[in-house]
Amino acid sequence: MHLTSLEQRVVALLRRDPLMSAATIAGELGTTRSAVSVHLSNLSRKGVILGRGYLLSEQPGVVVIGGSNVDIKARSAAPATPRTSNPGHGSMTPGGVGRNVAENLARLGTRTHLVSAVGRDALGDNLVAQTSAAGVRVEHVQRFDGTTGTYTAILDHDGELIVAVADMAATESLGPEHVNQARDVITAAGLVVLDGNLAAPTLAHALDLAAAADVRTILEPVSVPKAQLVSGVIASEHPLFAVTPNRDELTALTGVEVRTDRDLRAAVDQLHARGVEHVWVRLGADGSFLSRASGETELIPAVPTTVQDVTGAGDSSLAAFCHALIEGEDPVEAARFGHAAAAVTIASPHTVRPDLTPRLVRAALRTTSQGEHS
Repeated sequence: MHLTSLEQRVVALLRRDPLMSAATIAGELGTTRSAVSVHLSNLSRKGVILGRGYLLSEQPGVVVIGGSNVDIKARSAAPATPRTSNPGHGSMTPGGVGRNVAENLARLGTRTHLVSAVGRDALGDNLVAQTSAAGVRVEHVQRFDGTTGTYTAILDHDGELIVAVADMAATESLGPEHVNQARDVITAAGLVVLDGNLAAPTLAHALDLAAAADVRTILEPVSVPKAQLVSGVIASEHPLFAVTPNRDELTALTGVEVRTDRDLRAAVDQLHARGVEHVWVRLGADGSFLSRASGETELIPAVPTTVQDVTGAGDSSLAAFCHALIEGEDPVEAARFGHAAAAVTIASPHTVRPDLTPRLVRAALRTTSQGEHS
């Protein structure tokens, strides 16, 4: 965690007495009360102190840098017929990969900052308000002229995605200078999550900030086109704790056509050679494949569920993976927790389950474990 020497001294005093006044701290440090107030404000912004009474946070939080948009979903009432009108129903909710991951994390109880961008419009106002109400810290969500991004998804009657169109112009306007405004929370984080919707220079700058502070960083490629665009950023000078592609995104990141298990391992080994410590490949109904740079691998089964809506499954899985890592879990156990979160999300009509909790996720894990041993 990147703290100045004076901030470290303030933290040491607060560990001794969390109710110590700013005036007393100033006397101990031989400085002014106004200077102490600045240090306290910085410590609060970095997530080191929480709320009133200068309560110290013993657990680092997560910073998510990525897309925020409005999800517009239309679901056919019967098997969809292409190139014609289909009866069904629609909805409009907060969305975006980065924003969804941040909300899932907050609902799981992890302190989460979101670095993102939305338009100065009514959609943006509503998006920021709802994200904040879910528990996400939104002080680093930038507001730009223009419209807030949208993600329009067409779902078949069974909840499977038919096609989606993403307008991410607002996210693409998020530059290195905007990320730099959040450097205090980034360098004090326990984990930084990067959404592949970011422009390559922005992604590289965020990686540099995190690497300089020795903060673990995870890259979510998002889609095949985005994976192709961010592939060049994955290099040994930008070390990554994990990359989380599906099979097609893995091909886009490496250029290796992944058709067999041998292809899968060759593509994964290439990413390890480019500085990625863990590669977590999502395999849909087949679960996932987790590989470490040390050579250890694990095939992790999916958690059985009933599909209502697949939208948001990957976001909840990644968020739960990060939550478990922050809680001190091994990456394999964190991946299992991620599968369980995806299962309970798919079983609901929500992109982000409003009732998502660690207890709900662990219950899904226990059910699966009992089924394996029955």
